[in-house]
Amino acid sequence: MAAAIDLQKGGEVKGPLAVAVVQPVWAGADVLANARVHAEAIEQVGARLVVFPELSLTGYDLDAPSLTADDRRLLVIANACRAVGSVALVGAPVRDADGREHIATLAVTGDGVIVAYRKMWLHGAETDRFTPGEETVVFPVDGWRLGLAICYDAAVPQHAADTTALGVDAYVASTVYGPDPGSWSRRDSHMSERAGTHDVWGVLATAAGPSGSFSWTSGGSGIWAPNGEVATQAGSLPGQTVVFTLPA
Repeated sequence: MAAAIDLQKGGEVKGPLAVAVVQPVWAGADVLANARVHAEAIEQVGARLVVFPELSLTGYDLDAPSLTADDRRLLVIANACRAVGSVALVGAPVRDADGREHIATLAVTGDGVIVAYRKMWLHGAETDRFTPGEETVVFPVDGWRLGLAICYDAAVPQHAADTTALGVDAYVASTVYGPDPGSWSRRDSHMSERAGTHDVWGVLATAAGPSGSFSWTSGGSGIWAPNGEVATQAGSLPGQTVVFTLPA
């Protein structure tokens, strides 16, 4: 099911972009069950871009088996994207053909699945198994240039500087933060600073409730305006989604 996906629907002219950030209810270690949760959220919101947290298909479990872009369990997400015309960014561990494993963002449309980005700045025990990605990524959707980040990437100012230097309209991060007030503060300050410093939209999908080895996570997914102010933000509970249209 892996595919080269044309995401320039309607050409290069940039119009408003409806973005949803989802805090899915984690279904445990069952990838297919999590994929069905993703598909249901995509169909419910019907946004053009639907963003999910880091490792959303497995939960933040550093021992979870890797996926490939042609994993048939992802078909349910592709079918949902086809039904409503969405592009979904979902999280999973992946194994490349050379055997190296990465924490990755997969892009899913009705046409298939590609590995869109590999996390560059690994943190803690992630380095025991995973290899850091080698390059920043600009991901195009309908004329919008989206810079992708995964969790600790967004905590490193150099990552945002290198990504936005490529010319992006939005910095899109999929993350997991702990449930304590210090994590909430870091979550919000990271996104506010990245958006405000680089004059781009900040898009954050972060886990809520349990996720893998986390018994609870922060929630608080949202959208930050180019001035660093919050445009909209979810609460702390799993199952919540917020939708915001980025103006052209």
